[in-house]
Amino acid sequence: MNELEKTPSPEQSATPTPENITPEVNPTEAADAAENNETPQPEAEVKAEEEQSEAIAREAEETAEATAELASAEEDAADAESEKSWHDMSKQELVDALAEIVEKADMQAHREVNSIKQAFHALRTRELDKEMADFLDAGNSPDAFAAHPDPLEFQFKDLYARFKEARAEFLNAEEARLNENLVAKRAVIENIKNIVEDIDNINLHFPRFQELQAQFKEIKEIPQSAETEIWKEYQQVVELFYDRLKMNKELRDLDFRKNLEAKRELIERARALADEKDVIAAFRTLQELHKQWREIGPVAKEYRESIWAEFSAESSAVNKRHQQYFENRKQQEQANEEAKTKLCEEIEALDFSALDSFNKWEAMTKQVLELQARWKEIGFASKKINNQLFARFRKVCDDFFTAKAEYYKRVKEELGANLVKKTELCEKAEALLENGDPTRDADKVIALQAEWKTIGGVARRHSDEIWQRFTTACNKFFQSRKEQVSATRKEQTDNLNAKRALIEELKGVDPAENGALQAVRALQAKWQEIGHVPYRVKDKIFQEYRAECDRIYNSLSAGNKRRRMSQFEGHIENLSGDGKLSRERERLYRTYEQKRAEIKTYENNLGFFKVKSTGGNSMVQEMERRVENLRKDLDELKHKIELIDEKIESNDNNTENKD
Repeated sequence: MNELEKTPSPEQSATPTPENITPEVNPTEAADAAENNETPQPEAEVKAEEEQSEAIAREAEETAEATAELASAEEDAADAESEKSWHDMSKQELVDALAEIVEKADMQAHREVNSIKQAFHALRTRELDKEMADFLDAGNSPDAFAAHPDPLEFQFKDLYARFKEARAEFLNAEEARLNENLVAKRAVIENIKNIVEDIDNINLHFPRFQELQAQFKEIKEIPQSAETEIWKEYQQVVELFYDRLKMNKELRDLDFRKNLEAKRELIERARALADEKDVIAAFRTLQELHKQWREIGPVAKEYRESIWAEFSAESSAVNKRHQQYFENRKQQEQANEEAKTKLCEEIEALDFSALDSFNKWEAMTKQVLELQARWKEIGFASKKINNQLFARFRKVCDDFFTAKAEYYKRVKEELGANLVKKTELCEKAEALLENGDPTRDADKVIALQAEWKTIGGVARRHSDEIWQRFTTACNKFFQSRKEQVSATRKEQTDNLNAKRALIEELKGVDPAENGALQAVRALQAKWQEIGHVPYRVKDKIFQEYRAECDRIYNSLSAGNKRRRMSQFEGHIENLSGDGKLSRERERLYRTYEQKRAEIKTYENNLGFFKVKSTGGNSMVQEMERRVENLRKDLDELKHKIELIDEKIESNDNNTENKD
């Protein structure tokens, strides 16, 4: 179905009504006319008016059908113009687009959702086809094929189900609202009928009649299928009311003149639309003018045909421009279809099977990208054909880039394997350089050089680097061990000087200052980055470093301990009653005993280490630090228990004093 064949929405297909609604009348003047018993129009004149009214109504209905059809075309054209190129998006982008629509609760975007669904399923189908082809190429049976789960597909289905559910609720609510409006309008018509039946007092009902007219106009949209029928029923009962009201001709002529002026103004506005450059905007404005025309009411009988013909002529001019716009667009879409078909044939004629080098693949890539650029310059074809052509063009592009990726992957794997082999040779040469004996291991280095020549090339960006690495290792291997040892000693001496300088920085850290902890941690990280020092001073320099760290952390720990004890004192002050204080004391005492048991366990374990000095044993040092920390915890727990005891004793003394 193309854009001009879609069904118009209720808002766009609202039927314009003829101008034969009887105008509203001043109730005082109407009552005066009724009291003066003015003679009603002759029967022949009334009949002529009815025939004229029916003719105008038929003409209005025909115009309404044409307007509704063009409105449908305009809506679909606007949808096509604003449609995103969903097939250019990835699955993640399509899921994000659908999620955005669901989050915004845009129930009018059902056409966009359908387009997103088609684009997502097209991508997923291509993935499944590729997965199935790889499965069969591996020699498997088609019956054993099972697609890999796709999390994006599950997320998309969930979002689509949520949109459908929300859309159904929206349509149900919209239908209920329209039906409620229909019931309300029918009720207004019935109320007017009841007024009309009271012929003797009809002039007294005029204010009520005007209220009902206002109510009818305030009720806007109703089901499209009932629009014409309801309007005719309303028109008939209104005309019947005015006929029975016997409104005087002067008042009627006055309203006719006002309506004539208003309609002439609408004609001028419709005539001005001929100069509107935006055809779609002009058409929408014309729809609004038709709506206002219907609401104005009738004019004098002698002007009805001519005024409507004039307005209809101006409307036809706008409608013809609108129709011509879509005809031109259809021609352009046909030209776009032919151009895109030609591009599909061009890209399908490219032979990818003979490409066996990077240069050939890159040359072919330039051709494909050029065709893609030309594709983007071409506008849309008709919606259905455009999607088919895009799928056809996209399939060849996907096949090309898939084949290119596989070729690059295969060559990259070969070059990568060679790089791994050469890297291993570099590592072996560097290992011999680091730990080998230049006299004893010379044959090993020569063997590595011979093996290097048997390995193929590597990627260009790694070629010079890996060769330089290998030759450097081999050349350095034959350097004097004495020079190596000398360089090693110099490096260790530099590291020793760096660590001594760092210890001096630690000595300058004041634990009482803000940021002391961060400064210590930064220096510790820097210490870890410094390499080895001469072995003879390794333990000594580490002890100096450890002593400064312990000094700072012990000071920081003491400050933290004072804050904790202050907080604990505030805590026990909030505990009312000896029962809570006693329970808190029992809990602390149990913790105290547990830590004593841990200290005993660590002290027993330390007895199994048969070392004369624990200074050089890192494990022993760590255990001793833990024991020291546990002893500090014991002192703190003991102090807390003493505070609770003092609090309990104080409470007991207060109780005795009260007694």
